[in-house]
Amino acid sequence: MNSADLTGAVWRKSTRSNSDANCVEVAVLSSSQVAARDTKHDGYGPALVFTAGQWTSFIKELDQ
Repeated sequence: MNSADLTGAVWRKSTRSNSDANCVEVAVLSSSQVAARDTKHDGYGPALVFTAGQWTSFIKELDQ
């Protein structure tokens, strides 16, 4: 995984998420990077940063 500047990132979460703070938010940082974070931290916690290829592989594994 890589480090990235998350300033100005536009975070989104699934519309299926409820109002609890038990969600994952995702931000597309560029055409080559995606970040994911836990909403429990109100935007101040850590984020995982993936390359586009890593993100695709990660999502494919979750779908199995």
